[in-house]
Amino acid sequence: MAPETEQEILHKLRELEEKVDGLTESHRLLKQAYARSRAHLRRPWLRPPMWTYEQYAPRKLSINPRGPAPKLPASPIGIAIVTPSFNQGPFIRDTIESVLCQEYPTLHYHVQDGASIDDTVEILRSFGDRISWKSIRDEGQADAINLGFAGLDGDIMAYLNSDDTLLPGTLTYVADYFSRNPDVDIVYGHRIFIDSSGDEIGRAVFPQHGSNALKYAGYVPQETMFWRRKVWNAVGPMDVSFNYALDWDFMLRAQAAGFKFRRLSRFLACFRVHDAQKTTKLYELGRQEMQRLRLRSLGYLPTSAAIGWALSPYLARQFMAHWCYRIGLLRL
Repeated sequence: MAPETEQEILHKLRELEEKVDGLTESHRLLKQAYARSRAHLRRPWLRPPMWTYEQYAPRKLSINPRGPAPKLPASPIGIAIVTPSFNQGPFIRDTIESVLCQEYPTLHYHVQDGASIDDTVEILRSFGDRISWKSIRDEGQADAINLGFAGLDGDIMAYLNSDDTLLPGTLTYVADYFSRNPDVDIVYGHRIFIDSSGDEIGRAVFPQHGSNALKYAGYVPQETMFWRRKVWNAVGPMDVSFNYALDWDFMLRAQAAGFKFRRLSRFLACFRVHDAQKTTKLYELGRQEMQRLRLRSLGYLPTSAAIGWALSPYLARQFMAHWCYRIGLLRL
């Protein structure tokens, strides 16, 4: 091989310098991004509280609803709840007990398990005839929910994931509200974030329902949502083509059909935050599904800036409601 000329050597040196400069610039940008993210984390009060899970150090869950406990209607509305499950042995007992401890007289509760290979089935058997359950392979969460509701009685419907929990008194409160407000079709409430041990790590207080905001983001806390059976009959079951945004898809179909939403002024359920949850594992798939729903609802794909602008009025109201609660100006 012929020795390199001085010009060739200088050319290679310039290329090397450019690569080094590029790496240095990338490193600088990465350092800036890291610094911004750390500063952002040090200011959690600037982030939308409804999407900020870990707001403070874990502490024992304690909830004392304001005012007297609601009374059961003279003829309690039947409530049908389905828990879709797959390999959630560490959490499913807490979920089931949170439903059964409601002691609601006309509850129809079913666990639809997707043939778990952990100790889920043993846990389900341990409840005897206090619950109905089935463990068979399914096509995902939406399919499991649809299978669970098949043949399940109840004029009010809801599904509770196998790592979330209801708060005491929720079913009586919801039944009482539906009985007194026949014009309302779908309700939801405030949520509490808990960790894998069941300790509280945050809360989210929501303002009144924002129908325009729902077209841009699925902000409604699913574990707190209940709806009348006529909604299900009108808009159809969960869409099995969704693996992440199935609840938002259902809400959007219900809203488009003209059903009335109402946010209830009460903490109704707990959303569990843990490493194995689907919400964090399927982020990219979720992003694609959310874009699909925005395209369907809006007729176009909004930019991130457009989404933020459209959501800003609702986020401002949520921010205010949350912090009014945190500093004691709003009591629930």
